[in-house]
Order: sequence, then C-alpha cells, then structure tokens
Amino acid sequence: MLSLSELPTCPGLFSGSRARDGILSRMRIPGGILNVPQCGAIADLVDNYSTGYVQVTNRANLQIRDLNSAVSPKVWHDLQELGLASRHVEVDQIRNIMASPTAGIDREQLLDTRPLVTAWDDYLQTHPELSELSPKFSVGFDGGESVSIRAIRNDILLAAGKSADSEIVLRLHLNSATGIVIQESQCILVLAALASVYLEYTQSKPRIEGKKPRLRHLLADWGVESYLERVENNLPFSLQRSPIATSEKSIPNHKHLGIHPQQQSGFSYIGIALPLGRLKSHQLRDLANLAQTFARGTLRLTPWQNLLISDIPNSQLFEVKQQLADRGFHWSTTNLDSCLVACAGSTGCASAMTDTQSHAIEMVKVLAEKLQIDRPINIHFSGCKKSCAQHSPIDITLVGIQIKEGNEIVPGYDIYAGKTDSPLGRPIFQGVRVAEIASFTNKLLEIYQRWRSPDESLGEFVDRSAIDQLKQSLNN
Repeated sequence: MLSLSELPTCPGLFSGSRARDGILSRMRIPGGILNVPQCGAIADLVDNYSTGYVQVTNRANLQIRDLNSAVSPKVWHDLQELGLASRHVEVDQIRNIMASPTAGIDREQLLDTRPLVTAWDDYLQTHPELSELSPKFSVGFDGGESVSIRAIRNDILLAAGKSADSEIVLRLHLNSATGIVIQESQCILVLAALASVYLEYTQSKPRIEGKKPRLRHLLADWGVESYLERVENNLPFSLQRSPIATSEKSIPNHKHLGIHPQQQSGFSYIGIALPLGRLKSHQLRDLANLAQTFARGTLRLTPWQNLLISDIPNSQLFEVKQQLADRGFHWSTTNLDSCLVACAGSTGCASAMTDTQSHAIEMVKVLAEKLQIDRPINIHFSGCKKSCAQHSPIDITLVGIQIKEGNEIVPGYDIYAGKTDSPLGRPIFQGVRVAEIASFTNKLLEIYQRWRSPDESLGEFVDRSAIDQLKQSLNN
C-alpha cells in the first residue's frame, strides 16, 4: 500500500484513500458476483486489518473502511489468485464493471452479459496503459433484465435490445443513447477503441482541478459524433446506426428484493436487504455458507447496496428463508431500511456536514415505530449537495446542512421529495434539526398514504401535487 502522502483521492484495493475515519479501500467485484472462497478471504481481510465489516457500494463494489495496518504481500497475492485483486496493480483503481445482479438468471433477459463482463475485465487486466484514464472510468452491461441498471450512471453503457429484424444487439450509450448498435461479437473491440481514443485525449489534455479528465470532459470538448468518428477509425468495421428509442421504462430500485423465479426451471433467487449495505464479517461468512449449503455457492452484490443468493432449488426456499430470518436478515420491500442509502457522512468525508449513516439508521428506526408502509419508500441521506451516494432524485432526499441557532452551529437537513424542480427533487422542508427529521418525514409519509392514488409511489404523488397546497397540508 502507498504511504499516506501518496494516497489517491479515488481509492482502489492496493491504494486506499484518506478519509476522516482512517484509510478507505475499495475492492472491485466485476459484475458483482462472489463465490464462497472469495467471501471467506474478504471476511478474513476485514477481521485482520480493519473494523470487521464491509459495505456494498452503489457500484456493487465492496468498501473497506479504517484499514489500520499494512496488508502483507502474501495476502495481496492470495487475493489476486482468488480474482479479488487485479493482476496489474496499476489498473485496480478503474471503477467496477457493472452488470445487472440478475445477469444469466433473469427471466426477461435478452442476453447473458456475464461473458462480456469477464472479457472486458480480462482486457483491462492485460492493458495496464489504461491506468492513465480517470479511475472513475466506468462501463456497464445491461442484458435487458427486469432488474435493469440502465438508469445508473456509467461512462459507457451497452444495453441489449432488438433490432428491426428482431436480432438481439447492444445499443451504445454515452451518458445518453448514441444510435450505435453493436453485435455481441464486436463489443470488446468497440470498448477497446472507445478506451484507446479516450486515452489519447487524456494524454493530450492537462488535468482538470488536479484530476485526470473524465470521459464527460471529452464529450463536452469534442462532441459525441466527433468522438465516434475517431473510434470508428480504430476499428476494422463501420459502426452501425439505428433510430434512437424515444423512451425507456423506469425500473424501480427495489425490484431485486424478495423471492423471484429464475430463468432456470425449478430455481429461484432471493434479494436480501442490507441496511446501508453493511455486512459484518460473520454475516458474510454465514451468507456464503448458506449459499453453498442450499444453492450453488454464489452471492451477487447489487448497486442498490443489497445482495442476492441465486440458484436456490425451489424445494429449499422455505429452509433458506428460515435460516435467513434466524440470522436477522429480511427481504421485504416495505421495511424502511430496505431502500435506504447514505453517503459516508461527516465521520468519513470532510465535505459532509452531517453524520448521515447514524442519522439514517436512527430515523428509520423511529419511523418504524410510528407507521407501517405498504409500498417501498426510497430514502437518500446526503451529507452535502454533491449527492455522491445517489445521483438522481428519488422519493425522499435529505441533504445535510448547518443551522445557526444563536451562537451555535448545529447539524440539520433540507428535505426534498419527488423528481422535479431541482436535481435533488422538490424542496419540502428547509432547515430541519436532526432531532426533528423523523417527525417531519413522518408527516410527509402520512399525507402520502392518506391521499395517494392506487399504486402511486411517493415520488409520483409529490410530483403531481401542487407544491403550495402540499406544504400547507404538511404544516397543518
């Protein structure tokens, strides 16, 4: 691991970054899929070198906080042998390769993207020159699954769809749809060309605010068409174009939770809620052992900070549910902690104004004693307006602020809801002290449950409501 003075701002596994609560390290899990030996090695790592827990991140990585001593070379080697660490240290920091957590098992999928994830990871591992790209460079593969990742931000997204003659192709997205369609056999060549041209741009441009240029900087500078022309010059074939789809269905964040039949007859997966993505080492071992005993030994991390156990024979579902419940896990979408996300907060990030992690857990605990919900509620705590843990508005967003009370500065939140009016949603309550956020959020949920239409989400209810009338109802 690097010395403290050399630590990067964007952490990998070999080179963590400095946070308020110690050294932060991230482990890339391409496609989010873990086997039993990998789970055991991760649990041993956090027991021996950290605080005994990991967090699933919003990129289906694993985050290890407060690394307290240097990791031995043998441990690094063992992690590399297990496929948990890059063969080339240089490329380890490049962001995780994202895929649907139900890739290969989803009943609605058009294409199993797992081979593409493996092939692209192999390409990265054998091209260490790509370490010169921004560590935030991200690629996602969506196979048309019901549990879709299309709405999650990636620099490059390849999304399966059907062509005019019903052939399955992958559509290229660079922040938005480009109209380029790619055959499955062409995917790695096209990604390699996209990365190569991006690398040329990176090497020809100065750093932006001390950081390597992002792909979005290239797109803003050159434009999408100019970028694609240069990419096409690096390919042995021409890029195919087709009309851009005008709209795509929205996929709810909770759809992976609960028990669902797989594409494979006689098997199901179960999506388990992990409040704020936290897993203690013994819980990780327990889940891996359950997967080995009752299924096929696979855990799948999700970008919604939860996980799945896949390939469970239907005859074993009752026993798996009992075992999970005995260990304190649940899979309900109507627990307030099921769709809860939060950034690191002030204990881990200098930009954060509030301790989001503890405030989030405490708020949903208080709310659970006051009301029951019958539909999923997505709640996001952000320690500042950067909104690192959730990039798009959801049902409720609480943004950390500092409130002046006489001669004192106390932490608090502005509360937003819905998806319109601002990048955070519609402003509902301003300047709410921490002690009062549960009470104010409870008011909003009660009004929603009283006046909503059937099957209407909280965000939809807020977006269709006249904001003045809604605020008046909340203040009564």
